[in-house]
Amino acid sequence: MAAPALVVLAAEPLYLLVDTAVVGNLGTVSLGGLAVGGGLLAYVAALLNFLAYGTTARAARRAGAGDRDGAVAEGVQATWLALALGVALAAVFQVAAGPLTRLLAGGAGPVADAAEEWLRVASLGLPLLLIALAGNGWLRGVQELRRPMGYVLAGSLVSLVLCPLLVHTAEMGLVGSAVANVIGQAISATLFVRALTRELAGTAISLRPRPAALRAQLVLGRDLLLRAAVLQLAFAAAAGVVARSGTAELGAHQIALQLWLFLALVLDAYAIAAQTLVGTALGAARPAEARATASRVVGWGLGTGVLVAVALLALRPVLPPLFTDDPAVLAEAGVVWWFLALMQPLAGVVFALDGVLMGAGDVAYLRTVTVGAALVGFVPLSLLSGWLDWGLPGVWTGLTLFIVLRLVAVGWRVRGSAWLGESVVP
Repeated sequence: MAAPALVVLAAEPLYLLVDTAVVGNLGTVSLGGLAVGGGLLAYVAALLNFLAYGTTARAARRAGAGDRDGAVAEGVQATWLALALGVALAAVFQVAAGPLTRLLAGGAGPVADAAEEWLRVASLGLPLLLIALAGNGWLRGVQELRRPMGYVLAGSLVSLVLCPLLVHTAEMGLVGSAVANVIGQAISATLFVRALTRELAGTAISLRPRPAALRAQLVLGRDLLLRAAVLQLAFAAAAGVVARSGTAELGAHQIALQLWLFLALVLDAYAIAAQTLVGTALGAARPAEARATASRVVGWGLGTGVLVAVALLALRPVLPPLFTDDPAVLAEAGVVWWFLALMQPLAGVVFALDGVLMGAGDVAYLRTVTVGAALVGFVPLSLLSGWLDWGLPGVWTGLTLFIVLRLVAVGWRVRGSAWLGESVVP
């Protein structure tokens, strides 16, 4: 179950790498415009990922109780919610694209203009992107993980082919990148909607929005959104501290952080499997099975984290030079590399347990733990590092403390029984 989930998680970042390479050939202004506009859309997508995670928990509960129609109905409601949020946000970006891009670009200029042009087109795909997130959610809930993988890959592959053709061959420039992005999202969203309508055929499931179900999904979404927002702010604060330490430190931090985020996707695949399996077990009133799943997924997360740590340490002389040949950056990367590697086993367990608690619908506890660990550990230590001139080691000690605090809190929670009684279905 984790393998196809990993493909879905990795598809978007890998496409963005190719998109960046294609646009990079247009020059620094276009590349800067993509960075600003793409950063805004990526931030919104990260905040609204509850459309996938929250829907998985609710649909899995229904499916586990033997109510597949109810699980599909959750998909219907999540799709309505995705459509409403997507249209509203697309309208906001059409109105505010200029001020937002100028704010992030540091003022008016060619980069801000390029970002605004890209964002106005790319934001039209927001309803499509969010519909795909909702589709991923309900299909995972009914333990269908291969179909979402196929749908996401279909859209991503079309975008991959179209991007260089529209940007360079058709001479559309940066706008071609945005158009390719929207077309790919349209294909994925169409496939998810088709899967939903096929499930509805021959059933009595209502297509109308249900206010009670939408409110329940928004409650889950509120907690997950707050959690994601605090995470984003914590990482932004850490980056700000590192930026004041020097260019070499910032370069090394960027390399290590991007690797950390990519590896988090690998480990988070177990969390998605855990959400589905735990939600199904609790929906079927089998708490012992939910506990067994928690133990099993922790073992997988820990084992994979250890393997990743060993690989990172073994490849320490090889990987950093792939990103830069600057001796100062490489020296700083050598320092932070130990933090990056040795954190992986802890992160593997934390992400797995996050998935267990999400599957149980215990997202309010997860929200409190994540916010608390960020505000008590990560952010204060990062700011203190800037004040005391601890540099990269101080910031990455803060990130390590953030993971350790979460590990203690979620581990303690799963050892207890409160999470087994949580309910995500009104």
